[in-house]
Amino acid sequence: MSATADHAEERTSPAVRLGFQPEQVVQEIGYDDDVDQELREAIEGVIESELVDEDYDDVADAVVLWFRDDDGDLTDALVDATTYIEEGGAILLLTPKTGRDGYVEPSEISEAATTAGLTASKSVSVGKDWSGSRGTMIRVHRLRRAAPAS
Repeated sequence: MSATADHAEERTSPAVRLGFQPEQVVQEIGYDDDVDQELREAIEGVIESELVDEDYDDVADAVVLWFRDDDGDLTDALVDATTYIEEGGAILLLTPKTGRDGYVEPSEISEAATTAGLTASKSVSVGKDWSGSRGTMIRVHRLRRAAPAS
């Protein structure tokens, strides 16, 4: 493949557009039979390894969270996902597109991301049946004030 073709593939790969990079450890949560296998393979191709599952017991660089409306509370799922990544890591929230089983309203995604302490990006199409929102984990650290001298 030519350098030009490689560059064109990078621009069109959803995994590259979503910010995945070689050698990242990416944990996958919410895997089921309905996930987009092409997207999974594209991510694995970019990171040059397999996605790690929910049982992975170390810190990941990013989390792929497949979430459907009937999977429970989205805020809780996002908060739980933040425990798997370091500060500044990213969570890719994948939800079914409009009209598909399990569709999640954009307002619910926005509210849940804000409550979970994430800054959510605009939703993008990442496959035939799935949309993605990339959230960056942001922790607000409060400066401790020294106790007043007595």
